[in-house]
Amino acid sequence: MRILVLGAGALGGYFGGRLQQAGAEVAYVVRPRRREQLARDGLMIASPFGDAQMPATTLLAGEVGPGWDVILLTCKAYDLDDAIATIRPAVDARTAVLPVLNGLAHIATLQGEFGADRVLGGLAKIQATLTPAGVVTQMNDWRWLTFGETDGRMSPRVEALAALGAQATGMVATAVPDILQRMWEKLVHLGTSAIGTVLMRANTGEIARSPGGVDFMHRVLERNAAIAAAQGHPMLDGFLAEYRALFADPAAGYATSMLRDLEAGGRIEADHILGFLLQAARAAGLPTEIHEAAFLHAKAYEQRRDAGRLPRG
Repeated sequence: MRILVLGAGALGGYFGGRLQQAGAEVAYVVRPRRREQLARDGLMIASPFGDAQMPATTLLAGEVGPGWDVILLTCKAYDLDDAIATIRPAVDARTAVLPVLNGLAHIATLQGEFGADRVLGGLAKIQATLTPAGVVTQMNDWRWLTFGETDGRMSPRVEALAALGAQATGMVATAVPDILQRMWEKLVHLGTSAIGTVLMRANTGEIARSPGGVDFMHRVLERNAAIAAAQGHPMLDGFLAEYRALFADPAAGYATSMLRDLEAGGRIEADHILGFLLQAARAAGLPTEIHEAAFLHAKAYEQRRDAGRLPRG
């Protein structure tokens, strides 16, 4: 199987490297600095499931061409337009595009560009980082890559990718018939966490220890579950019970990547998570005041960031 990975950072480097170890022919689309690093040191992985160092085939954006079975998109949602322009020359009749971005809006965008039959749904659950020295470092035992056809078929291509992943060290690759349901589940819990942690500038335990914090987070969770149900993806009772418990736990330290990016003065996925949920709430005729406040907060932050008015640490 020939796999093209957009990026060789924490996510693309980890899953791409593990699939390469399993026998796939993998190439990584990278920027010049990362290409030099990989040419010098190879792709390096530090992991509880075994460290690895291997040669990496790299391409710059203008060097990409056709002939790939799978293209793994590991970019942030706000980089999707650039990612599409980069991979467009690589997509042909044999190609499955597998995005593992946050949110759901990217699925329709990619289907509009490449056709519904070229786009899979996907989720990645991993905590990893790329160190300044270029080492992809896995931080815990999360190692899950889940994917499937958006129409629910268990096609030969998703089964082949799952079979390849089953041979890989340090990852669990699973093809499922209900990937859109699973993506909605992630969006419900991620959206709830993002709304709470961004509005309150605190992790979930700090919110739970504050007066009214648990009730607030539970209201947001129920609202997001109602949005998903209106889209034909109701949340199961067990799922809701799990996240009610998380948001009620005063000892939890869960903080979203959006909060970390915001506190670091970085770009955030405001439109792709908060804006998407706001639009979906409006379309469903549901109350929107909480989503409006969170989205406004995030967009005002972007205005302040772009103006160079963030406080300096």
